[in-house]
Amino acid sequence: MKTVLLMRHAESSWKEKELDDIERPLNKRGKKDAPRVGEVLFDKELTPQMILCSPALRARQTAELVADKCEYMGEITYLDSFYLAEPSVYESALCSLPDNIERVMLIGHNPGMEGLVQILGYEVESLPTASVAYLALPIDHWSEMEGKDGNVHGDIIQLWRPRDLKSKKN
Repeated sequence: MKTVLLMRHAESSWKEKELDDIERPLNKRGKKDAPRVGEVLFDKELTPQMILCSPALRARQTAELVADKCEYMGEITYLDSFYLAEPSVYESALCSLPDNIERVMLIGHNPGMEGLVQILGYEVESLPTASVAYLALPIDHWSEMEGKDGNVHGDIIQLWRPRDLKSKKN
């Protein structure tokens, strides 16, 4: 059994209109929501063994805040292909993971993230910014996903949206 945490980046700022999309930072709410996700992962003992992330600034900032709060000790891997990626790009990344990784977190963008949740979990779920879908996949080797075209049917164990998260400081 392999597990995947699929996260849409936290909310970004549109304040500086001249910035390229890839350089938009998190806004105030995004800077609050991302650490809350990390706290939940830590509390639920779901710290990932690997984090793969979009290179967009908002995604990088999200990954760093989550990693800090869930006490992730590894390097965050930024993949250019994750920027505004389709579900198939995320699936390809999963297929190439080493089998010693049991739990991975992918941080990216919609609509690709929602599409991947639908493909792997067979459910249509909305992923507002800073949402995480926790899925269990009935595979022993990541390569088993290759060429399945959405035929690896996983289970959505939990879905956390920002409104569900409470900071420990509250």
